[in-house]
Amino acid sequence: MAFKTIDDLDVAGKRVLMRVDFNVPMKEGKVTDATRIERTVPSIKELTGKGAKVILLAHFGRPKGKVAPEFTLKPVAEKTAELLGQPVAFGSDCVGPAAKAVVDAMKPGDVAMLENLRFHAEEEKNDPGFAKALAELGDALVSDAFSCSHRAHASVEALARILPAAAGRLMQAELEALTAALEKPQHPVAAVVGGAKISTKLDVLSNLLDRVDQLIIGGAMANTFLAAKGVAVGKSLCEHDMLENARAIMAKAEKSGKHIALPVDVVVAAEFKEGSPSKTVDVGAVPADMMILDVGPKSIAALNELLAGDKTLVWNGPLGAFEVKPFDAGTNAVAQQAAKLTKAGKMTSVAGGGDTVAALANAGAEEDFSYISTAGGAFLEWLEGKTLPGVEVLRK
Repeated sequence: MAFKTIDDLDVAGKRVLMRVDFNVPMKEGKVTDATRIERTVPSIKELTGKGAKVILLAHFGRPKGKVAPEFTLKPVAEKTAELLGQPVAFGSDCVGPAAKAVVDAMKPGDVAMLENLRFHAEEEKNDPGFAKALAELGDALVSDAFSCSHRAHASVEALARILPAAAGRLMQAELEALTAALEKPQHPVAAVVGGAKISTKLDVLSNLLDRVDQLIIGGAMANTFLAAKGVAVGKSLCEHDMLENARAIMAKAEKSGKHIALPVDVVVAAEFKEGSPSKTVDVGAVPADMMILDVGPKSIAALNELLAGDKTLVWNGPLGAFEVKPFDAGTNAVAQQAAKLTKAGKMTSVAGGGDTVAALANAGAEEDFSYISTAGGAFLEWLEGKTLPGVEVLRK
């Protein structure tokens, strides 16, 4: 592993600051989805089991550098205590006397959570003075917040330059999965890139073309590529101002011998709503008054055959408008094929991004993928080949 992990730290009796991403959905003061907390529990338990005093640092919402009671982490601390099965002390600030009092009262094996980092404007400014104030509360830093690692914030980046810092088990799993998928993958490598807009994923497409053997383009983004090839796409969502960019990507692929897979048949409807009458047509026969909402059965068969020969798959974005039935059929069928190949040990599959997580869950395929990242922006920036500040500081 090119990154420092918990194995590189001696934590017995030490105060370990642990940066987590507990920016969880909340309704009426109650956590409605605790997935992010659940995924961090193993790291917390391992550290307390080794005799560390674990101090959780997190942000919540966008309080814009001011104390805002609706963004308190207190309910998150209560949920964390429930999932850990042990008390979690709560500090009414993340620096200063209130934080110090909570930390000073801790014994080995105890857990505490400090108040929202973003109540201080210095956090998002990566302020060295604020990082120093945080550092005074701990002897080491464990980072388990990959989803925040694309941001050079004080608790993510500056703090890791002051204290001995290492990746927690969640961050470690993420980095190992991403390295296996794009840094040192087994070839052939395929990438599924879907979603609405090519404009938001130009850097992703360009970087992936340098690393993968096949690029599968789906979602409304595929409409822009079809239109760039002179195909009439009717009323479909399409970025007509991006046709030149799409042509440039296809030319780059052709020059480097990479395969771009586009739909050969599509499911069309007059409007995007549940129960809207739909039909399947070849891509060259989209009616002028209809819109493309999913890939068709011939496309599904071709993609499933393609994946059968691949060793590695990176997935970001759905193939169709999966939120509304029956336009989830394409995404479901191809995701289930990837899950089946992964389960059989024939493929390493890594997926990430908000819509992707929801689409794979809808397909019932998420359990069998090698790794699904809950990080949105950080996952995309990694796909773009960018340096993530919160990851760089953990390199050996």
